Amino acid sequence: MTATTALTRVLRLLLPAALALAAAACAKRQDEFFLQKSFIMGVPAQVKVYGADEASGKLIADAVFKEWNRISGDFSYTDPYSMTSVVNKKAYGEWVKVNDEFLFLLRLSLDYYRLTDGAFDITFAPLWPIWQEAASTRKMPSKEEIAKALANMGSGYVQVDAARRMVRFARPVQINLGGILRGYCFVRAARMLREMNPPYPVELWLGSNMLAYGKRDWKYPVTDPFNEDKTFGTFRFGQGVMLSSSGREHFVQIEGKLYSHILDLKTGYPLPDFSSLVVYFPRLESENYMSSAMLAVVGREKAFALLSRMKGTAAVWIDGSGKETVLTNPDSGAAWEKTRKLF
Repeated sequence: MTATTALTRVLRLLLPAALALAAAACAKRQDEFFLQKSFIMGVPAQVKVYGADEASGKLIADAVFKEWNRISGDFSYTDPYSMTSVVNKKAYGEWVKVNDEFLFLLRLSLDYYRLTDGAFDITFAPLWPIWQEAASTRKMPSKEEIAKALANMGSGYVQVDAARRMVRFARPVQINLGGILRGYCFVRAARMLREMNPPYPVELWLGSNMLAYGKRDWKYPVTDPFNEDKTFGTFRFGQGVMLSSSGREHFVQIEGKLYSHILDLKTGYPLPDFSSLVVYFPRLESENYMSSAMLAVVGREKAFALLSRMKGTAAVWIDGSGKETVLTNPDSGAAWEKTRKLF
């Protein structure tokens, strides 16, 4: 046996083991990640960058959180210096100048108001304290209280002069853009990631909403609406955005009955027979952005009809009894798996 032949035999024996070790090392690097957490818009937020060193991961996380904090501050209902607060203080009786971004969000909200026949309404301020009190005392509010609150609401009283970028209220209503801001944060984050084009998979969370950027076997666990320690099911997908609206996330018991914290602002009462809605979008663009809260208030049939016309979408609707209905468009990159119950 020549030295060359012996070396060849050794290499044949060692090569599979070397390849296995290399594959294991590569898999380990892919599972390693940089993680940064924060608290934005009243909910936990985090950025996870797979395979990145600390400097690269922090660069992405800092950019995302900076943008999300900007959005939270600029359009906050409670911050006295936000554009929303300025409009709420001045717009009754006079025109108020706003910027393009505020105008976009306002007009989008008004579109949702018309699309839902008033069930999604950013002028809900008079109604919210009534249900906070009901949750605290566990007593149903009176019909008179609800009717009085509804009389002081209505996005139809919000007037927009798009050409001059000005807003005015015909009645002393108050607007709150909170129902669309978390989704808008993902619109902005998706655009930022496309522009940054990082060579790493990136996972963003804001509350129960998730954005997945880059190639990876992504998973989105849907929490059991009746037991937050259990998983109801899982969406698996290539990349995209998961937007969630959960009525059981902060459900309350009033007079022995459970109620969703999501209100139908057309009736003034919590959504009936609703636990949660989770929607998958393969991409998130400003022109086709739909709030999960808006979709929830129109009901399952109309929500699924709207989503079925959007390429690549998928969704699961869980009703008040815990029964799910799944929509998966033929060209969707998402697959739904129900969690098996072990008895």
